[in-house]
Amino acid sequence: MSYLRTFAPWIVYAVIPSQYWQWSALISVAVAAGLIWQQRRAGRGLDSLILDLGSAVFFAAVAVVAFADPNSAVHAYMPAISSGVLAVIAGVSLLIRVPFTLPIAKETTPQEFWDQPLFIRTAYVLTSVWTASFVIGCLALTVLAHGATGARVGVQVLAFVVPAVFTLRYVAYIQGKARAALGELAE
Repeated sequence: MSYLRTFAPWIVYAVIPSQYWQWSALISVAVAAGLIWQQRRAGRGLDSLILDLGSAVFFAAVAVVAFADPNSAVHAYMPAISSGVLAVIAGVSLLIRVPFTLPIAKETTPQEFWDQPLFIRTAYVLTSVWTASFVIGCLALTVLAHGATGARVGVQVLAFVVPAVFTLRYVAYIQGKARAALGELAE
């Protein structure tokens, strides 16, 4: 559920029909701002909100462009630009040593595991996979910018589904590995 919340502004932007891109950007800014406000009230630091903050800034910029010129040539490239921006945000989160998946994982993981090397390494692996998926999506969507809508939608969906499925499977694998290690310690 945490990933859905984190990506809510992007999902909102994607499901509103493309011809209303200025309104979908504005609604996405509002969703991002609401999520930031909610997370700050819950005590999360700004460093753990990099994806949320990046989303708010991006959609604010898109709203300005879209309302200033609804027929902007940028519009055809918005799916590619969106994936590119997500790749940059995810990449920056790795560079500043707060992978965007880490605060999401902390929401469902007991605090005593947060400093464990395996927990932290898992966040780096997951964020790297998400980053790579966004980069590949950006490149594919750039090529398909003026192509068939179905192909663009398919690439956009895959850019989220592939890392989401990987996340679920990799986390299950790591949890199994951790349980096995704890079982060996108990023997």
